[in-house]
Amino acid sequence: MVQKLEVLDTTLRDGVQAAEVSLTLEDKIRIALLLDELGVDYIEGGWPGSNPKDMEFFKLIKNYSLSHAKIAAFGSTRRKDAKVYEDKNLDAILRSDVDVAVVFGKAWVLHVEQVLRVSKEENLEMIYDTVSYLKSHGLKVIFDAEHFYQGFKEDPDYVVQVLKVAEEAGASVVVLCDTNGDAFPWEVYEITKKVVSTARTVVGLHMHNDMGCAVANTLMGVLAGAKHIQGTINGVGERTGNADLIQIIPTLYYKMGFNVLKGSESMRMLKKISMLVYEIMSMNPNPYQPYVGEYAFAHKAGVHVDAVLKNPRAYEHIDPELVGNTRKILVSDLSGSANLVAKLRELGLDISKGDEKIRSALSKIKELGKHGYNLDSVPELAILIALEELGYVNEKFVLEDWRIDIDKNGIVAEVKINGVKYIARGKDFAETLFNTVSQMMIALHPLLPRAKIVHNSVTMLSNGMYRVTITLDTQGYRFSMQEVSHNVFEAYIRCLINAYKYLVTINRIYAEKQF
Repeated sequence: MVQKLEVLDTTLRDGVQAAEVSLTLEDKIRIALLLDELGVDYIEGGWPGSNPKDMEFFKLIKNYSLSHAKIAAFGSTRRKDAKVYEDKNLDAILRSDVDVAVVFGKAWVLHVEQVLRVSKEENLEMIYDTVSYLKSHGLKVIFDAEHFYQGFKEDPDYVVQVLKVAEEAGASVVVLCDTNGDAFPWEVYEITKKVVSTARTVVGLHMHNDMGCAVANTLMGVLAGAKHIQGTINGVGERTGNADLIQIIPTLYYKMGFNVLKGSESMRMLKKISMLVYEIMSMNPNPYQPYVGEYAFAHKAGVHVDAVLKNPRAYEHIDPELVGNTRKILVSDLSGSANLVAKLRELGLDISKGDEKIRSALSKIKELGKHGYNLDSVPELAILIALEELGYVNEKFVLEDWRIDIDKNGIVAEVKINGVKYIARGKDFAETLFNTVSQMMIALHPLLPRAKIVHNSVTMLSNGMYRVTITLDTQGYRFSMQEVSHNVFEAYIRCLINAYKYLVTINRIYAEKQF
């Protein structure tokens, strides 16, 4: 029988403790709904005793009918020298009106004696009182043994006592935390295995990534018998982050054979969920992130591309579609003919890898690499070069002259292309230059879909040249173009001309394919 694992997501609590991450109440609700859609078992919604926003979250989330996940409130054990029923932190958990509470208690003697400044015995009493109190109010209690692995290496007998007290008090899950993130995978395996062999409840895992081992430690802990895992979407969290559920979940399901979330249905949602959480948190996605990153299944070296097109397993550990991702063939100065042919076939062109024109185009592409072009981000430039060599580009746009004036009213740009002057005025260089070149395209190709700039960047290269990259959007289709020049304005203009040349050409190719 396939073993089922519980997943608790703490993006809304531990995740927002990451530097430069802040969520509005609406953001938290939106992420919670995404997590429920993904199929996580528990959503740790926040610490109601620490701030009004988290308390408000627990009130508002009740207006939504979650299909799968249970909402959990987080808190600490009761204060020292205080009655459990007088503790405001625990009262806040009860007032949050949840079915599940996650409470953390100290498992490392260093923290007990030097941070809490209580005796080991009183710490145990605090744990017992807290868990039993919440349990008596009908809540399922998940107990996080903070700094468990650090504590085990210094005083294993005491950390075992901590877990036993939590079990006796009624905890449904005892979670082993690598709070400092400095446990090694082999240590996690051995220690977790010992705990699992004597535990009377479900054993869980909560790993931090200070040594880059959070994912590996979680997997090793599961291998040792843990049945409950905690982490965050994209690994966001305190310091260097938490265990990344986006990496852990598909590995457990596809590689290790565990039953996680809603199975393959959830796996295919991983990239979408990952990207949406990045967006909500105003974070730039990690393009190299395993499974879901833009370049997770990108192939650049010619040998790799040739092999993966023959058999994807040659350089792909999993079908990218299984996690909602796609294969990406890059074209650069490191590429071979297979890379270029693969990109052309995406346009529906059946071109032979041995075609001399392909080799000529590839030679020109490789030459660009010496002058500062970065074609990884602009495959359209490589495609345009190939289409020109293959004779698909009919138009010639000769930039004869250009002029830019600045006065109190803004910017005036004048561009002469194929003997015709085009003039535009504006307040932004990129937009003004774009308008001049657009005038030409509207005049020559009035039926061409209108385009707009969605992003542009300038990079100063070490050789004193400027690299300009522009991304355009036309009816939802986005593509980029790039130029390098000693003059940044000329780079902009040539980049825009090539962008339109590319757009005209592929529109004609697609139109011809339809007839």
